[in-house]
Amino acid sequence: MISPTRPTMGMEIAFDKEQEYPLSRVYIFDTTLRDGEQSPGCSMTTPEKLKMAAHLVDLGVDILEAGFPIASEGDFEAVDAVSKQYPWVQVAALARACTLDVERAARALHHAKRPRIHTFIATSDVHLKFKLRKTREQVLNDACAAVALARNYTDDVEFSAEDATRTQIEYLEQVCNAVVEAGARTVNLPDTVGYSVPEEYADLIGRIVRLLGDRATVSVHCHDDLGLAVANSLAAVNAGARQIECTINGIGERAGNAALEEVVMTMKTRHDRLPFETKINTEKLYGASRALTDIITFGPQPNKAIVGENAFAHEAGIHQDGYLKEKSTYEIMDPASVGVPESRIVLGKHSGRHALKQRAEDLGFHLTGEQLNEVYHQFTMIADNKKGLRNDEIAALVEQVTGRRGDPEPVGAQATAANTR
Repeated sequence: MISPTRPTMGMEIAFDKEQEYPLSRVYIFDTTLRDGEQSPGCSMTTPEKLKMAAHLVDLGVDILEAGFPIASEGDFEAVDAVSKQYPWVQVAALARACTLDVERAARALHHAKRPRIHTFIATSDVHLKFKLRKTREQVLNDACAAVALARNYTDDVEFSAEDATRTQIEYLEQVCNAVVEAGARTVNLPDTVGYSVPEEYADLIGRIVRLLGDRATVSVHCHDDLGLAVANSLAAVNAGARQIECTINGIGERAGNAALEEVVMTMKTRHDRLPFETKINTEKLYGASRALTDIITFGPQPNKAIVGENAFAHEAGIHQDGYLKEKSTYEIMDPASVGVPESRIVLGKHSGRHALKQRAEDLGFHLTGEQLNEVYHQFTMIADNKKGLRNDEIAALVEQVTGRRGDPEPVGAQATAANTR
């Protein structure tokens, strides 16, 4: 068990004047192994969590929430195993605002050098009435007692006001003030049911940031029930939040959480409007996404931003023509910047002559204008009834029209990316 008197290393909080990073530093709290795992089809064994943790550590997340120790022996073992395997990493464990949970989390973090106990309780009236069946005063007392108990085991305590966005604001302010006085260094204001919209959420976050000042870091944890988790998280950062809680591929309860890859790359790509820094190694994003897909039962949808199969794929002829002339016409990010091997030119019924001619050349064919027109005519007739043509199908079509085989040379990078739609 963590010694109650042992000094601990906490997160370099955003308001620390002596810190290495400027005030624009945003901390990435990854909860793929905890909240992400709670979604159907995403349960992980301890070895699987360790495998995924390796990618998260390589990615450079600031805080790695490894599990909910009271939930099961497996979750307890996973938190302990991650703490042992990566002693230099800041590892968090979740606990409800009660003695049994907090002490269980502390035991699971026994081997962690930089432990964080993350305790929570719901604060909205709908949760108090129907779920907890407690008064506001009882919840306030439970929250403060849990934080105070957690501080006996670590200096780094985070408190989450579950369903904060549906909590009466004056009461939420009272709770936030009280838990900071009790010892919380981070206060998280989750949009637990994905109910909020960006402007509204920014107003709430700004109000609590002003209330707490330099006494604690304000964190956000947004769910995607209305498809606004990333937008709400970024609006909150603009309003003063300095920690984002998120997951790889956006997995999580119901519609999921804010996707780590999306919040990070938005800040990096639109630094002009979001002048914030993270320490995420963005070139590792695609690898982390693929690793998670291999572990759980599904991957991201093809049109998923940043890491989806089609994120850097082009089929429309107008897009292909512009892309082949200058990549920045239709790509705002270099695929290599997120670890994607290369862009793909997908040849389907929407493709144009320019892309077809380029693919034919990559396959070793040099077509005259007349040949290209005939190949293109045949190509569109076939593509109208298919989901796209593979390289071997295109080569066969060109050979049929020209009566010759392509040059036996290595094909170009674009040609190697066969259409798998």
